[in-house]
Amino acid sequence: MFKVALSGILFFGIFLVVSPASSKWILELGDNFIDVRKDGEGYWLVLFYTPWCGQCSRLEPIWAHVVQALKNTHIRVGRVDCTTFPNVPKAFNVITYPTIKLFKVDDEFTFEGDKNTDEIVNFAIRMSGPSVQHVTRSESLTNIKNMNQLFFMYVGDKDGLLWDTFSDVASKMQAHAFYYSTSVDIAKRHIDIHSLPAVFVHKENSHFFYPVGEGNFIEESENLNASIHEWINHERFETFQKITEGNFNEILRTKKYIVLVVVEENKLFQVPKEMLEFRNIVESLIRKKKEKYHKYFQFGWTSSHELANSIAMEILSLPYLLVLNSTTMHHHVPEDDPTEMTVDAIDMFLEKIYNQTAPTYGGNDLAVSFYRQYFKARTTLADRWRGNPVLTTVLLGLPLGFLSFILYSCCCANILDADDDEEEEHEKRE
Repeated sequence: MFKVALSGILFFGIFLVVSPASSKWILELGDNFIDVRKDGEGYWLVLFYTPWCGQCSRLEPIWAHVVQALKNTHIRVGRVDCTTFPNVPKAFNVITYPTIKLFKVDDEFTFEGDKNTDEIVNFAIRMSGPSVQHVTRSESLTNIKNMNQLFFMYVGDKDGLLWDTFSDVASKMQAHAFYYSTSVDIAKRHIDIHSLPAVFVHKENSHFFYPVGEGNFIEESENLNASIHEWINHERFETFQKITEGNFNEILRTKKYIVLVVVEENKLFQVPKEMLEFRNIVESLIRKKKEKYHKYFQFGWTSSHELANSIAMEILSLPYLLVLNSTTMHHHVPEDDPTEMTVDAIDMFLEKIYNQTAPTYGGNDLAVSFYRQYFKARTTLADRWRGNPVLTTVLLGLPLGFLSFILYSCCCANILDADDDEEEEHEKRE
């Protein structure tokens, strides 16, 4: 990797770097980026990383794709080596790595989603524009739908309580979804609308309306705000969402039961046939009975065994079915072997959970939280040992050896001090 300083931007302490792996120009930011941000210039998408961070290394090829995807936009993409420039992360309150932030005029936003190219690019595009984008052409709405985006749309005149509430909620949740508005004429070319104004979500080539009724048009705008916020929070995920460690915390904010199918996935993102069949069985249930379960259950699947094991606090066999109460952190497991469960058996299992007759495990009390952290640390250490026992020994041995040296020094100092005191007392007696 070599650096080429450009005189036009050298003043700001910013360099262009060519990465052999990606062959793309990447902006490397230095200490003077702090002054650039004080001036509030333009839009910046910045990766804060360290060379010793394993997750940062895995993110490097993804970041190269992000740079490529945003190269023709008004968003400048850069990164900061926080080991070389420690003042930069300190100035922006960055304490964990990798961290991705978008800087917009006087504001800054931290990316909290799953760290893949599409999620990062969509986050940058959303946050660099208005919270609600107005669609003025029917062709534009067609293009948005063809991109298979999950988005929310307001239809009608941009005034009144529903519009004010929608735009307010959109400004608060801009980081999580796309929000649009359009006229009645354009919307009716694409969907059937029976009452106006209207709000709907488009996902999976279909659309679902926010249930506007007499009960929602009440004088207290705070109640309508809370209602739309809750509805958007429930609808901003796919019906059968892939759940990762990156989006898990966002999934928890739905305050639903999380139905989690745990499977294995190889490096080509392929799921073994027998596990795929079980995953399809669970997915077919929510597809057939969406009206029954969608309001209270978020269905999904994961290949992150660490995530699933930390929820259950045990090493799970695969495939597995796990249901987590996102409010209390209690979890439920079926009594039957998941591979032998039919759609009807899974349906009965979920009904018991909803009726609160199914056995519960875990929780979020202090004792369980301590054990969960202990279990996670133990399994992480075991995985690292299996992956690289020499490196794990070094990483553990150095701090333990240093601690032992300190303790030994303290103990020896006390013993030597005690011997000196005894000698002084003995001399006084003589």
